Amino acid sequence: MELRHLRYFQTVARELNVTRAAALLHIAQPPLSRQIRQFEDELGVPLFERVGRGLRLTEAGRFLLEQSLQLTQRLDEMIEGTRRIGRNEKRWFGIGFVPSVLYGVLPDLIRELRADQSEVEVGLTEMISVQQLEALKSGRIDLGFGRLALSDPAIVQQVVMAEPLVAALPTRAAPGEREGGGGDGPMAPADLARRGLILYPARPRPSYADHVLSLFRAQGLQPRVVQEANELQTALGLVAAGLGITLVPSSVQRLHRDDVRYCPIDAPGFVSPVIMSYRAGDASPFLGRAVAWVRRQAEVSG
Repeated sequence: MELRHLRYFQTVARELNVTRAAALLHIAQPPLSRQIRQFEDELGVPLFERVGRGLRLTEAGRFLLEQSLQLTQRLDEMIEGTRRIGRNEKRWFGIGFVPSVLYGVLPDLIRELRADQSEVEVGLTEMISVQQLEALKSGRIDLGFGRLALSDPAIVQQVVMAEPLVAALPTRAAPGEREGGGGDGPMAPADLARRGLILYPARPRPSYADHVLSLFRAQGLQPRVVQEANELQTALGLVAAGLGITLVPSSVQRLHRDDVRYCPIDAPGFVSPVIMSYRAGDASPFLGRAVAWVRRQAEVSG
């Protein structure tokens, strides 16, 4: 599949007329019709069906149009950003993050960095801690926020905060369990270990999942993992469905769900650090500004 195939398809899908689409694309009608047929052959499904003298999108065609417009819009933004950076109009500054920090320090930092749009193009990429280290060393990102301490001489890591963990439980009691499940008071690790644990992220590892398991092991406990999920939201959805419980940073409680409740954990050490990572020796003024801002926020919250 080539990008031009998507562009051709989108134009025909908007016009629902090959002749008009060909005029807009500045190509002849027969070659455009051939390109669309080849595209359908490659996908193995019809994208259009003829209706009188016009066309109509099939179900597959409607799905492809919706998804491909999102893709090409993001591509257009990326190309324009690349041009601005290449013309020295903006500098690129990439931030990698694990999803759970979106409920804590990261949104305020993003607002701070994007306050002056004329200086820097801020890009955001969701990735786990291990991926952040490789992305930092390759230059794909400049700053990372994760929850796993990793030793690498090329990377500086700083704990921004140690965030308490809470247990996410279904609002509705499981069969045989008293409604409310003992209320929302603190729960002991042993009580949590007796319930099925939904672990995330499932891969790649090591990750926050291994940190959670290590906390139970430090208490001499071996939780029963009933399901693994790749995303925080998926894990919470499985909790709501009654498959088990999961442990989340306390800031996730800002994500209000009627079908999930949160209980504190009655044990010292059940915390998850928020760790800021950046390249050793990176003297970028913009990075320095970002790091200094995060440190100030950590001092205030601490």
